[in-house]
Parts: sequence; C-alpha cells; structure tokens
Amino acid sequence: MQKLTAVAHRGDPYRVRENTLESLRSALDLGADAVEVDVRLTRDGVPVLLHDATLKRLWEHDRPLLSLSSDEVRGLTDGKVPTLREALAAADGARLMLDLPGTPDVKAARRVVDVVREAGAEDRVYYCAGAPAMLAVRAADPAAEIALTWTSLAPPRATLVDAVRPRWLNYRFPLVDKALAERVHRDGLLLSVWTPDTVRSMRRLIAAGVDSITTNRIDALCTLRDLHA
Repeated sequence: MQKLTAVAHRGDPYRVRENTLESLRSALDLGADAVEVDVRLTRDGVPVLLHDATLKRLWEHDRPLLSLSSDEVRGLTDGKVPTLREALAAADGARLMLDLPGTPDVKAARRVVDVVREAGAEDRVYYCAGAPAMLAVRAADPAAEIALTWTSLAPPRATLVDAVRPRWLNYRFPLVDKALAERVHRDGLLLSVWTPDTVRSMRRLIAAGVDSITTNRIDALCTLRDLHA
C-alpha cells in the first residue's frame, strides 16, 4: 500500500470557518497532504469555494450563489469566500481535491478546469463527486485525475468506469472494510474514504488498507499517518 494520503475536509473546519483561505492554510500547517474544497460557480461564472447552494448557513445571507455575481459574493462575505484562483495560489503548491457539489454541466466543469489550467495547477489538482459531475469533468479534461464518489456496495458498472477513467473510488467511510479495499485494488484503483472524525474509525480504515482519508480532524489523522509511515 502506498503512503496514506491525509486530506483535510474543507480545510480545518473545527478551528476555522470551512472553505476559506484561513482554513486551507491551517490544514496545511497541521500537515495535510491535500485539502478538499467545494467549488461552485457564481452567476457570472467565477468558481468560488462554497459547499452549499446559498450563503445562509455560513454567511447568514439567504441568497442563492447562482443569483449573485462574484463581486456581490465578495461584498456580502467581506471577501471571505475565496475564488478558486485565490485558493490555488494560497495552497502554494500543495494538492487540492476539488469537490463539485450539485450536478455541473460540461460548460460549468470546463470553467473550473480552465481556471486550474490557467493557474498551471493541473498536476496538483484532482476532482471528486458523483458520476454526472465526473463525466462532465472528463469531457472537459481528458487528462484530469478523478476520484469517483460511490455510495453503494455494488461496484460501479464497467461502462461507467471506462467512461470516467477514475484513479480513485471515493467511498463514505462506514461502507469500507478490508474486502472492499481488496476489491478496489484488484480493479487497479486507489481507495479514498470520507469523512471519519474519530481516531477509532481512522485506525480501522488504515488497517483495512485504504489509500486516502478525508476528515474534519486533520490533526488527528496526520498523527496516525506519521505513526504508520
């Protein structure tokens, strides 16, 4: 098994508000190998870091992101919702896992891919989400590294795997055991899981043979990763 990849879920959200530059930097300072962030488009097509479809939960504005320009988002959040371009710069060469919530079409996926390409970050970015979003990413970038999120114990169909061409299968952690890990590896793929936040669960998954863990407790995971290096 390759060295475990420790991925910080939305940065370091137990200490710093998720999907902000401060949260991203905090996670990297704690030793994260990569940071998972959520990317959505504003009304004017600017990719920004936000998990939800609206600003309500994090920023107390019940406004859909798609109804707002990037300048309006900046004004409503005091500049705290970063653009993807800003996040790529702030990562300073570290890897980012871009989760694309919702179901972006090929045009939207291409906009995200274009920003990554313009930043020269193709070799340190990979994408995760369900099949529709990852098919859109694959259409936009034939060379993209993809982690296909899968929520069923039944394996993805061979035709889907052929179309998406993922490097990783990305499972919700309670579904994963040693048998599933062995099956994924036999199929020539790497296994990533999300989002265990207890040390007990992390230890179980490491013992099962997963290749990557995405967690809100990146400090705890990095300690375990170093113990198992």
